[in-house]
Amino acid sequence: KILDLSNNSLSSLAPGAFQKLRYLQVLNLTRNMIHYIENKTFSFLPHLKELDLSSNSIIRLPETFGNSTGNITLLSVKHNKLQKMERVLLESLPNLKVVLFKDNPWQCNCNVFGLKLWLESFLYRGGISDGIICSAPGIRKGKDLLTVPYELFGACPLRTAHFHLHHHSSEHRSSLKHPHHSEHGENSRSNCEPKPKPRPVSLRHAIATVVITGVVCGIVCLMMLAAAVYGCAYAAITAKYHREHLAPVREHGTPEEKEPFDSSLA
Repeated sequence: KILDLSNNSLSSLAPGAFQKLRYLQVLNLTRNMIHYIENKTFSFLPHLKELDLSSNSIIRLPETFGNSTGNITLLSVKHNKLQKMERVLLESLPNLKVVLFKDNPWQCNCNVFGLKLWLESFLYRGGISDGIICSAPGIRKGKDLLTVPYELFGACPLRTAHFHLHHHSSEHRSSLKHPHHSEHGENSRSNCEPKPKPRPVSLRHAIATVVITGVVCGIVCLMMLAAAVYGCAYAAITAKYHREHLAPVREHGTPEEKEPFDSSLA
């Protein structure tokens, strides 16, 4: 159930090295000289729960450890030479509870954006981790990957950035079926390339709001203009009426005003 291979100067592991150890639960490979782990190295270990790969010289991890490694609860890759880690590998370990990343030269660029998203989700679900400290680029050296703003990954290729919106299971399955093709694609797109920013969906609502507001304001202005024209016309008609009908009366006087004058002469 427990196999301790630490301090043995191992430089590589054959894919079928552990094929007969079906009841193995704890595998310790610390303090060796392992440079990389091949795909499915730990296949046929359905009961494996703890895998310690720390203190080696590992520069690359595969997209999967094996067909039956879903029961791993602890994974340690600290004190290695890892610059990135595939999110697909971590997602193939659904029962993972503890993962240790300490002391690796992590490159905090587009290649670790998926790892950042996975780690946030992992910690939210109650997982335990010692965090990822950036070694490069220089402006992010010494910073925790979780504190790097999402905006700094805005220029990453859509293949990496799409994890922020949706997880496409079809692409996931395709990468598992064609690991060599996926690995070649990663190398060809290792650098971040500027991409045009997509038009926000909310912009359409903003434009509609502006149009509706403009129409309403136009109607109100027309009503105010009509009221002003009506008021001016009414004032003009009233003034004309006063000039035509009241002015003569004021000049000659009314019958009531003249009658007392005539009676006094009589």
